[in-house]
Amino acid sequence: MQNELFTYEADGQALIIHLPKELDHHNCRNLKYETDLLMEENYINKIVFDFSNTEFMDSSGIGVLLSRYKQMEGSRGTVRIYGAGPRITRILTIGGIMRLVKKCDTREEAIYG
Repeated sequence: MQNELFTYEADGQALIIHLPKELDHHNCRNLKYETDLLMEENYINKIVFDFSNTEFMDSSGIGVLLSRYKQMEGSRGTVRIYGAGPRITRILTIGGIMRLVKKCDTREEAIYG
């Protein structure tokens, strides 16, 4: 399977998570574990999910986004997304995520807006 790894990047107090082509139950466990570690080690008040390369997402992906939203909400942080195509946006809308997080048009808007 190509492009199945997550990459992470910090920009100030924002954690940018570059998601793989497929976000499913096989790799969501790793995403949760790795972001927990990164958030413990750094002062993060914003999580930005980059969906630019993502073509498939199942309910496990929605669960991870929801748990990150709840975690950020509890610490007065925010969650934003960008790069989601029509298919992923539809999945996020049906899953109720679009009512909770802000969808941004650009990376810069997601990080600094």
